[in-house]
Amino acid sequence: MSTANHTKSAARAWVGAEQRLAFRAVRPILAMNLLGTMLAIGQVYAVSMLLVGRDLVTFAGVFAALALGRAGLAYATELLAFDAGASARRRLRTDLLSRLLAAGPAMLRTRHSAELTATVVDRVEALDGLFSRYVPAAIFAVCGPIVVLAAVLSSDPWSALVLLGCGLLVPFAMAAAGIGAAAATRGQFLAMERLQARFVDRIRGIATIVLYGRAEDEAQRLATAAEELRVRTMRVLRVAFLSSAALDLAAALALVSVAIHFFAGSGELQTALFVLLLVPEFFAPLRAFSAAYQDRLHATGAAEALVDIPPMSAPAPPRDIRTVAAQGITVVFEDVRFTWDASRPTALNGLSFRVAAGETLVLAGPSGAGKSTVIEMLLGFIRPDSGRVTINGADISDVVPQALSRFTAWIGQRPVLFAGTIRDNIRFARPEATDAEVDAAASSAQVTAFAQDLPEGLDTPVGEGGFGLSGGQAQRVAIARAYLKDAPLLLLDEPTAHLDPATEADVLDSLKRLAIGRTVILASHAAAARAFGGRRLDIREGRAA
Repeated sequence: MSTANHTKSAARAWVGAEQRLAFRAVRPILAMNLLGTMLAIGQVYAVSMLLVGRDLVTFAGVFAALALGRAGLAYATELLAFDAGASARRRLRTDLLSRLLAAGPAMLRTRHSAELTATVVDRVEALDGLFSRYVPAAIFAVCGPIVVLAAVLSSDPWSALVLLGCGLLVPFAMAAAGIGAAAATRGQFLAMERLQARFVDRIRGIATIVLYGRAEDEAQRLATAAEELRVRTMRVLRVAFLSSAALDLAAALALVSVAIHFFAGSGELQTALFVLLLVPEFFAPLRAFSAAYQDRLHATGAAEALVDIPPMSAPAPPRDIRTVAAQGITVVFEDVRFTWDASRPTALNGLSFRVAAGETLVLAGPSGAGKSTVIEMLLGFIRPDSGRVTINGADISDVVPQALSRFTAWIGQRPVLFAGTIRDNIRFARPEATDAEVDAAASSAQVTAFAQDLPEGLDTPVGEGGFGLSGGQAQRVAIARAYLKDAPLLLLDEPTAHLDPATEADVLDSLKRLAIGRTVILASHAAAARAFGGRRLDIREGRAA
């Protein structure tokens, strides 16, 4: 089976499982819909009596009371449907974000950040109709017409037979239209992801685009991508209208057949009016199902991206790690092997080393040697294909993620800073920290040295990605975070890779002070890293040289 077919099958299976999960939540909605149908039958009976002139006052009052009750039921049903959809989307987003966080940066090796954003936001949002409309409509499409059919059968069996025959035509027409709708929906999502990815990339590189005079060309390409999305969206709507047209034809056929039957002289006037007025009520659940059927097709297309996100690994029994901060951290790699992709060379090929508590280890080697892979493995984002990684004797797979995060601090090549103040970005490491603790961390990392020249000191706002700060200043903010977190294990991944020599020396000086009393693993191929001190381990092609 091809990858595309496997993904489609997995998406359909996932949607089916979610439907079964949602059935219990929509039972109150189904009960209200059935009660509404019974009230509608009562309304139709009252109208048929009014039209033949029987007890006008009584039946007018009955009709008004049933109309008010039906309106109240419709309002309550909409509220329940909204709650069911919101609850399901909240559950799915929580699960999806947990899976993305567990996968870590490795997801960005194969998926664009804009695509992941679209998955978490747009594709989960597209599933709302599955829970709030499709699942209750699918059940009601069977139960509702049966209730109406029973009322018609008690008045005129031939008309009930006609309604049943015309009603059975609807699912076949919807299935035929659904084949095209599913393909159109997949194309629409693909076009949306392409547009989002292109837009995010161009926003990030706007300075380069303007510098090289390509602004007009890129704007035209964005317009082309937007036009593709418009065309694919209209295809989805066209198929939806075809499904609705098939339903309208079936309803018209039933209405004409029943009308001809009664105009031929069969039955009395009140019965004829009662049955004719029930024809729209018979098709109302089917019409709701027809509209919601597109939601299921939309959900199947959306689910194709969700099933590609790797599931979280089953939690292993945690070991007792409550004393690690007191006794320091010892890290051991034992014949560790890891491959990112079968088509690529092995990242770690039998790597073994030991870092004692309080020791500093410098991982040296060329780019691609496996240094960053070691850091990501210690951060818990990836697991060894074979071999063991232990923290104080406990296999890293057995350490609960919250504990691993608690005793680990990490500083990478390009620190991630968020839109907000410098103080907020430092406090991100420990939100409960006091202002005095943040000030102390900023002073230790020499953030105060440049912040005092800013308009509002540590409370000066910075833009997304640290816009407004130099590379060295942003790196010092990251060091201040590590000071504030005060974790016993410090992981440094090329922390001076993009700094000039003078700034590099200052940052290394701050890192040396931060490293005192901690277990430190520094991954770097920069010559300046030799001045950091500690034991040096050269890595070549994923193994210790």
